[in-house]
Amino acid sequence: MPELPEVETIARGLDKRVRGDVIESVWLGKHREPLKSSAPEIAAVLRGARISQVRRVGKHIVFDLESKSSRNGRGQRQWIVHLGMTGQMLVTSPEAELQKHTHAIASLSSGRELRFVDARRFGRLSVTNEQGFAGPGTEPLTVTADDFAKLFHGRKTSIKAALLNQKLLHGVGNIYADESLFRAGIRPRRQAGRLTRVELDRLHASLKEVLKEAIKLGGSSVSDYVDAEGRAGFFQLQHRVYLRTGQPCLVCKTPIKRLVLGGRGTHYCPQCQS
Repeated sequence: MPELPEVETIARGLDKRVRGDVIESVWLGKHREPLKSSAPEIAAVLRGARISQVRRVGKHIVFDLESKSSRNGRGQRQWIVHLGMTGQMLVTSPEAELQKHTHAIASLSSGRELRFVDARRFGRLSVTNEQGFAGPGTEPLTVTADDFAKLFHGRKTSIKAALLNQKLLHGVGNIYADESLFRAGIRPRRQAGRLTRVELDRLHASLKEVLKEAIKLGGSSVSDYVDAEGRAGFFQLQHRVYLRTGQPCLVCKTPIKRLVLGGRGTHYCPQCQS
């Protein structure tokens, strides 16, 4: 599933390419799963709207839209896209080959098309008449050290599970939880509420560091992820523990171990993390 760095990369690319464009028409596929809002509602909100901005909120791509009425003083609307496991948002020419699992096409006034492709249909498309979509949790890139520490106070779950809880920190997923815990020297099994303030400060710093590095490198392409132009990311080349089971730790040479926490594969170094 695309995580914060991948979604941020896609949103930035989309904003650069389609900001200011007008959605002239909308086509939606026959499958209901990707549609969190109804097809008529999505089409009504998108058709004729100008894209004023594209940004990331958690793991969601948010298109801020201006309809003709909103340009006269009414509130903006939003198109909200969650990529799920395999979703892609691509800017293409109308002549580009139509991929089998294309579920939505927005034809733009510039002559291009904005396509939502999702093979496994876990992604979701929705619209809202309010501009206040804030996501389910706290933003990891801007949370202060004090507020970060408060998120885990008294929590009995593992720190790995807590990091993946989107109601606490939205946008963090399996890859960046593992990588951040490694850099902070904290074992993923540790109970979140028992971490010391020093450990939480280390984790806060390492999480921001990892996310910023991954954004700079365009995210991690370990499955189907590509950005808005179809390009893969490169942060997977910098992974220190994720998917490196049995390989020597890059710091101490101890073999990386894998365990399952909350149904998620979790990677760590038994020597460097305590």
